[in-house]
Amino acid sequence: MSALRDALRDLPDAVFADLLESDDGYVLLVDLPGATAGTTEVLFEDGRIVIEARREKSTPEGFRYVREDRPLFLDAELPLPPDADGDDADAEMDRGVLEVTLPKRADADAHRIPVEGSDDDGGSDDGGVDDGDEAGA
Repeated sequence: MSALRDALRDLPDAVFADLLESDDGYVLLVDLPGATAGTTEVLFEDGRIVIEARREKSTPEGFRYVREDRPLFLDAELPLPPDADGDDADAEMDRGVLEVTLPKRADADAHRIPVEGSDDDGGSDDGGVDDGDEAGA
């Protein structure tokens, strides 16, 4: 999870983000003032969350920018914690705050992988495999 924390620290100074964790998942909150659900895209790819957001702004008639410090775009790639399930992630935008909910993978996702081979119990039942050595019996 330290990679995600480092990536959050590397966001532009004008972007604030919080990461919360519970037993069941993670919640990532990103302040994106002026962005809307229609101007924000969140993708899950290759174990990362990609956030692309833009803020539309206009200038009042007769005015021009003397100084412009508020960024219009955010393009961030954030690595997910290894136990986060990006396939079941959910995102919501409310008043310029993006909330991405990432459930943790359940232990139920683990499954037993059968190991093939013969049991060394001294018996002759080897699963019907003929080793072809009948001459020395």
